[in-house]
Amino acid sequence: MVQGRPGDLPPWCVPVAEPERARALGRAIGVRPLTAQILLNRRVVEPSDALRFLAPRLSDLRPPDGGKAGQAQAMAGFDRAAERLARALTDGETVGVFGDYDVDGVTTCALLSRFLLDAGGRVVPRVARRDAGYGFGVPDADGFADAGCKVVVTGDCGTSDHEAIARAGARGIDVIVVDHHQVPERETGAFALLNPHQPGCGFPFKGMASVGVGFYLAAAVRTRLRALGREAPDPRDLLDLVAVGTIADLAPLTDENRVLVSAGLKELARGRRPGLKTLLESAGVETGRPLTSADISFKIAPRLNAPGRLGDAGLALDLLLAPDVATAVRCAAAIEEINARRRVVSEQVFAEAVAQIEAAPVASRAAVVVAGQGWAPGVVGIVAARLVDRYGCPSVVIALNGGVGRGSARTTPGLHLYRALLCCAAHLVRFGGHAAAAGLTIEERSLPEFIRAFQAAALVELGESAPRAGLPVDAEVDLHQIDEVQAEEMARLGPFGIGNPEPLLAARGLLDHSRIVGEKHLQITLRDGPHARDGIAFGLAGRDPGRGARVRVAFVAEMDHYRGARRLRLRVRDFTSDGKD
Repeated sequence: MVQGRPGDLPPWCVPVAEPERARALGRAIGVRPLTAQILLNRRVVEPSDALRFLAPRLSDLRPPDGGKAGQAQAMAGFDRAAERLARALTDGETVGVFGDYDVDGVTTCALLSRFLLDAGGRVVPRVARRDAGYGFGVPDADGFADAGCKVVVTGDCGTSDHEAIARAGARGIDVIVVDHHQVPERETGAFALLNPHQPGCGFPFKGMASVGVGFYLAAAVRTRLRALGREAPDPRDLLDLVAVGTIADLAPLTDENRVLVSAGLKELARGRRPGLKTLLESAGVETGRPLTSADISFKIAPRLNAPGRLGDAGLALDLLLAPDVATAVRCAAAIEEINARRRVVSEQVFAEAVAQIEAAPVASRAAVVVAGQGWAPGVVGIVAARLVDRYGCPSVVIALNGGVGRGSARTTPGLHLYRALLCCAAHLVRFGGHAAAAGLTIEERSLPEFIRAFQAAALVELGESAPRAGLPVDAEVDLHQIDEVQAEEMARLGPFGIGNPEPLLAARGLLDHSRIVGEKHLQITLRDGPHARDGIAFGLAGRDPGRGARVRVAFVAEMDHYRGARRLRLRVRDFTSDGKD
């Protein structure tokens, strides 16, 4: 079932250059005008703000207790949660830590479990199983009670799990919810709720993933333990988990997240956690170079997600908590096998989803919704993200089984998914999520009504007749401007992701060389007079205009690290042909 088929992709969008302002900002902070122009494009205009942007520091983080701003900017529930966990540690109580089955949930569980264990606590770590449904359930509450837990911390879930929280309370458990999903009107009933979206929470930044909130909580517990004269581990050692969970959950890489992920990528590169170090090696990520958000998005996150998508996320948790290399190697090998199966299943569902879309009449550019019998629920999020990349519009993918559908939604800038699904609530059994990603459960008979409602919600926010924004290019440049210094300066603008995309440049030139590599990729040399630059166009082999073609290329300028060698490369995102000389 499908509704809506997008048309051709729109042209590139290039902002108006501001050469005088760019030169002035560049002089003030010691970078080239092109780098300064990209900062201006991201609304970083003051030299002091630009310096902080280029060199994020943990000291830039705003304190969860509000600091000098006081309670007006404090994270609601924070002090209560930190005090309760500190008391559990000092009194020797058993603490349960529960995470959802995606990467944010698993890393939150691993972070808090590792911190509490290293602080000398008694800890029972567990993560959700996809076949048991999303979130913290009544059986989970009973399991922790049977294990003797007096406190349970949930990660990346719990805000809407009222029945399970009530069950835990009835069995003498204080539940602390660490979450970042949108908050329903009903009270959670938890001992403490740490969620920046809850009413009355004054913390200024609302875009944290759960693992970031968990890091703040660990830091606050450490402060309380040290005030009592107890040794406590340094939570900064856990920032690699924060980076992985934040990037994988599509949280915006701005404000606090930018600081946490920047520090976390450096911690990850140190390779001190056996599980992540082994997984990086297993994924073929080269060492000896700075790690990037792309390494997480394309290499680490899919592998950590794979066990939870096809069954039991416990294997991913075991990897992150692995005490030694031998254990990590066993877990990583098992994850690689599951990830290979996940790729096959994903490709099958993606092909069927594309076939549905291509066979449907073009009804609207606003969004697409596809549903299929027997699709694996664990891969619908991956397929939805790929449909967004392919068609440039919000996408919902629903796996149907026994009259019930379980789906995932991904979006483009301009549509807040949770708000859109809120408009469709009458047609859904359950839904949850945030601005960029969401999940839902629906009865199959309600699909037609849901499709109409979701299309209407998308049309309201995106506009039915307004053209979609084109490929966002930061600046038009001459080829000679792109050298190693420029590429390294632009790398300092990372980490890149939602809210801070990779700088995309455009240049014109002659294709001096073009060669298909693999089955889908195009290796090129672009020339403009005496200046030539090598490039790679992933997935664009079918559009090779041939040697001698004059082209306009949209690309990311980067330093490629391959087998220990560093070289400048243009990573081509798109190109148009202007014919041949």
